[in-house]
Amino acid sequence: MNRVTPALATALGALVLTALPAHAADTGGSGTHLAHRDSYGTKATYAPEQSARSYQRPPAGFTPVFTENVSRHGSRSATDSEDGDLILALWDKAEAAGQLTGKGEEFGPKVRALQAAMAKVGYGNLSGLGKEEIQDTAARTAARLPSLFAGIARDGEKIDVVSSGQGRATDSANLYAGALADADPALKPLIGATRTDKDLLYFHKADGGAAYRDYLANDQRLADTLAKITDRPKTHGAAYSVLRRLFKAAFVDQLADADRVAAARAVYNLYAIAPAMSEESPGGKGWGMQRYLSTSDAAWFGYLSDAEDFYEKGPGFADSDITYKMADVLLDDFFRQVEAKRSGTSTLGAELRFTHAEEIIPLAALMGLPGSTKPVTAARPYTYASNPWRGADVAPLASNIQWDVYEKNGRFLVRMLYNEQETPFKAACTPTAKGSKFYDLDELEKCFGRP
Repeated sequence: MNRVTPALATALGALVLTALPAHAADTGGSGTHLAHRDSYGTKATYAPEQSARSYQRPPAGFTPVFTENVSRHGSRSATDSEDGDLILALWDKAEAAGQLTGKGEEFGPKVRALQAAMAKVGYGNLSGLGKEEIQDTAARTAARLPSLFAGIARDGEKIDVVSSGQGRATDSANLYAGALADADPALKPLIGATRTDKDLLYFHKADGGAAYRDYLANDQRLADTLAKITDRPKTHGAAYSVLRRLFKAAFVDQLADADRVAAARAVYNLYAIAPAMSEESPGGKGWGMQRYLSTSDAAWFGYLSDAEDFYEKGPGFADSDITYKMADVLLDDFFRQVEAKRSGTSTLGAELRFTHAEEIIPLAALMGLPGSTKPVTAARPYTYASNPWRGADVAPLASNIQWDVYEKNGRFLVRMLYNEQETPFKAACTPTAKGSKFYDLDELEKCFGRP
């Protein structure tokens, strides 16, 4: 008989209420509708992409025996104070010269308050929203698979928890594990202490990422492409427009073009991170940073941010896999865990991994997940009009990939969730039936070329 604790029943209720499409809500208290979510790039805050009520049921007789994930850490503060420091230094000069606009006068104090909030949280650390994103995802996982976690508790199976070793990833791991234990206290002694595996979950900085780091530092085609995308009249026009909201024309006119772009990007970066810090805002009402960029200017700087991530971490150039080949260590681990379960050599009921955008984005490209299937050529560069890749969809804060594993009479099926949306594997893989989101493990091994 399945054990469903009161806490788990509560989590299930919360799952039904909160698992709405991400595009149906506002962004982290910012007051900006998620129709403009793309402009936040990979700083977009998290919401599950599908209601749990619409998940497919597994084929008859199949029961869950294992689950595993990889999750980006939750929403966080900026990693340093550089953007705020840059724009505040400019703001101070403009104030002293009497060159602030009306909006500019309110902007400086607001940035100082945001900077103070981020310093209090700790630069690069999880915000209040980030903690909630991770805990809520764990609660929905427990609610989605009650019989699995009841079986784990009954049989004394272990839950392995591993992180990149970076503070926000480790904190996310601990919060997720703690939320599972809250949903069912019998799980608590079965959850291992969070361990670190840099090779697996920080591979862009580990030995396996050496060729990739050389690409970032020395590839001339990459440098030329990004320079060509960024250094164009639209960027300079958008930068001027952003600064004119804050400063009078005479002040903006005396700045060099490069300085205008740097300052405008600093404003954009503060705009992008503000929703992640919504709970730390006055009254939790959001920082209102969208007042300082027009929708079109925010969209343009969001595109520039996405272009950089696309070429540096995502599908990139069609004739090269340098940006995502190194993610094979992580995909291999997904398969190894399921294969160990099938062979009976695993004592785990769940494998939980916590990492960063630098790992989620390449893994999405390697796996051919939706939005990450279309690399580009030098002749036809990345644009929003011609390519579906969007940072806000591919790797928002707290983004995750989960495999739920089901078994019947020795036959194993896998169902994938991508940001909690049932997601088909790449086109080369054939599901158990047309339209099904369930795949034979044997079929997945074959279509991914497992030895």
